[in-house]
Amino acid sequence: MSESCVRLQLLSTFELFDDGSRLSLPLGAQRLLAFLALQKNATPRSLAAERLWPHCTPCRAAANLRSALFHVRRAGSIQLIDCANHTLRLSPAASADLQLVSKAASEVTAGLNLPPELQTGLIDALRRDLLPDWSEDWLVLERDHWDQLRLHSLETLARQLYSEQRYVQALQTALSAVAIDPVRETAHRIVMEVHIAEGNAASALKRYHDYRAFLHRELNVGPSQQMTQLLRDLMPT
Repeated sequence: MSESCVRLQLLSTFELFDDGSRLSLPLGAQRLLAFLALQKNATPRSLAAERLWPHCTPCRAAANLRSALFHVRRAGSIQLIDCANHTLRLSPAASADLQLVSKAASEVTAGLNLPPELQTGLIDALRRDLLPDWSEDWLVLERDHWDQLRLHSLETLARQLYSEQRYVQALQTALSAVAIDPVRETAHRIVMEVHIAEGNAASALKRYHDYRAFLHRELNVGPSQQMTQLLRDLMPT
């Protein structure tokens, strides 16, 4: 008998697949699965109810949790939530895309060089936001963690691509990091370095001046010495 393959998608949008078939769930059940997928340890039932339905009375929140559990139990071919000792956790038989991508991203930032075919898939996944259409309070910190991890990973990948002289991919990857956090300087410097390596001094200068104007407008500060030195290296002596 083949093992069931249940996949939980949290990047870009919520989806649940069982052996390739998309499963439909009420919003409460979706929120419960997503919440548990983001927890490192088993979560007490009372805490899950409180976090997921913070504006309800404890009695109403507990009832909502029971309803969500009922709908999750009816979905898929395996048990998606393990319940034991008044705690809940996502079943190990279900895999979440965020955990898989986060593991790969951590390995990249630790120095692992991926083959090109895996780099492309990882970069595409790192461009995706964590449940962007949801406004749950418990997602705020999780989004911050995800953004920091994917920023560092995208910048590391851009550096790797730059060192391999794959300038188009390096530029696109660095710009993906800029789109996530326009204030952060590291990716802007990589963009400048790629332009310089390609002989596009004017593009590098434009990137510097655009970023300097943005920082002045938003924070009333200027670029770092590292970035300014890149500019000086371009200037004729």
